[in-house]
Amino acid sequence: MPLSPRQTHLLDLIERPADLRALSRGSLAALAEEMRHALLEQVEATGGHLAANLGVVELTLALHRVFDTPYDRLVWDVGHQTYLHKMLTGRRAWMSQLRQHGGPAGFTRRAESEYDPFGAGHSSTSISAALGMALAAERKGEDRQAVAIIGDGAMTAGQAFEALNHAGDRQANLLVILNDNEMSISANVGALNQHLTRLRSKPVIERFRHSGEEILAQAGPLGELLGSTRAGLRDGMRHLLGTSSLFEELGFRYFGPIDGHDLDTLLDTLTNLREQHGPRLLHVVTQKGRGLVPAERDPVGFHGVGRNGVSRAMATSADKPAKPAGPPTWTEVAAARLEHHAEHDERVIAITPAMIEGSGLKGFAARFPKRLYDVGIAEQHAVTLAGGLATEGMRPVVAIYSTFLQRAWDQVIHDIALQDLPVTFLVDRAGLVGPDGPTHAGSFDLALGMSVPNLAIAVPADAQDLTAAIDWALAHDGPCLVRYPRDKCPDHLGGRPLAEGTTAPTLLRHSAANAPRRVLMIGIGAMVERLIPISEDLDATLVNLRWARPLAIEPLAELAAEHDAVVTVEEGARIGGVGSELLLALAEQGVSRPGLRLGIEDRFIEHGSREECLADTGLDSGSIAASIAAFIGDPDKVSAT
Repeated sequence: MPLSPRQTHLLDLIERPADLRALSRGSLAALAEEMRHALLEQVEATGGHLAANLGVVELTLALHRVFDTPYDRLVWDVGHQTYLHKMLTGRRAWMSQLRQHGGPAGFTRRAESEYDPFGAGHSSTSISAALGMALAAERKGEDRQAVAIIGDGAMTAGQAFEALNHAGDRQANLLVILNDNEMSISANVGALNQHLTRLRSKPVIERFRHSGEEILAQAGPLGELLGSTRAGLRDGMRHLLGTSSLFEELGFRYFGPIDGHDLDTLLDTLTNLREQHGPRLLHVVTQKGRGLVPAERDPVGFHGVGRNGVSRAMATSADKPAKPAGPPTWTEVAAARLEHHAEHDERVIAITPAMIEGSGLKGFAARFPKRLYDVGIAEQHAVTLAGGLATEGMRPVVAIYSTFLQRAWDQVIHDIALQDLPVTFLVDRAGLVGPDGPTHAGSFDLALGMSVPNLAIAVPADAQDLTAAIDWALAHDGPCLVRYPRDKCPDHLGGRPLAEGTTAPTLLRHSAANAPRRVLMIGIGAMVERLIPISEDLDATLVNLRWARPLAIEPLAELAAEHDAVVTVEEGARIGGVGSELLLALAEQGVSRPGLRLGIEDRFIEHGSREECLADTGLDSGSIAASIAAFIGDPDKVSAT
């Protein structure tokens, strides 16, 4: 069922938030409906994060209505729920290119707009950033407001509580809005979620607090005395009823919970809080996927959708196209192998930081629910938890995106590698991820991991490599990282081992002995498949490295000695990457050859399609072929590509 277009007369009037503030209050409910439908049309055209944005329509409108943005700072956590914020801040027309090459990012970006005071992508950073802005305003004598908007899922991360603790201690002029939709990407877990559930169920104290404020304000000195007595009574009632909030213990005044879809309540409450000072927390209850029934029923499935995803969601089952056939993804292959091991070894335990669906663990969760720990957005805890399990004979597997593993490298080094504990890391989304851009790219895991003692690193090129790597990792008495991209996974690329042992590289192609300039190409991970036709075209030798650590340097040195030049290709940071280590190790073996290292350049690669991102850093097939041909001095090959 196609999405029907709808007039947006009110939204069309808004170029900046000042235009929103000029509208009558009575027109805002209609504006909210126009915004919600415009959002559906937008995501239908470009794809993107849907359910979270549907849940903050009224909240976004109210924030820009009440606060003097951009003078007042709105700091959105994660930033994937800011499509409406972007529409209201001069970027509505540009949104037709959302998450596309040259278009606006799917998250907040300082370079995009003065209304984005802090960039985002990863979770749980907003309170720290907004606190920094609040403290700066205090030092400069400015009366601007700093507002952090953070979801209850993001509140499970330690950084959020570190910032709350500091803000409460400093009594900073900071407003935190807790957007409570009981979700991150997956359903929320943990004691904090249970605490918020109790708060949602006991709003009686807030009704008590509001009921006499106006009377006391008019009572002069007697009102002040009664007010202090009443505050003590209120606090006593909180403890008696078990509703004293954790946030009050951290030094915040707690307000709420309120209905995040009731515009009048939002506007009145935010107006009141704008006039107050000190650390305040407003608890707003919203519904992820609000206004689109399929998304309300399945907010996880509608967290992110592709183009035409809205109309597909609204189609009847008979109208919905069948899922296209094709090879499985790397995620699916890894998840299936993990389930295989869990079926045969009760020591195998899976751990994920709020990424059950994204890491392919839904099947594992269904089959082995007592052996899956979803720790919430708590990457550091996830890694050290795995370490503790490993000390007691378990075989923990941390399923995590490369970009989120960045948040836990101290734990990988200090808690796992230093103690040589048998923890397996299934590192998904390694390399460039396309539309999600630089905040979510897995560019740095190889460069970070190559220098860590005891850490084995598998760089599989196909499904056979991947399953063999997981088998090896779960039998290995030490830490192992297995990295793979977000893409379809080839079954088997062939080749023969260059040496004995599971971690040996394989030779896929050997150049002719009489070639005028013999080149050894060493492919790392998913880049190997791209190199096969290039090696044939250039008559080059091609090796699938398979393992970055330990490096099987002896057979590679023997092979390199037969060639005039060595080329390495990896979908990771070129500086400090596998190619650098390979060429250095070859030189130490006495095999010094001209070397070309291809990888992600020393810059952040902007969003676009995966192929556009690869081309942007010279890792698409045409650019790789041209770079190698130029390196070996073959101008005909350069012009041919």
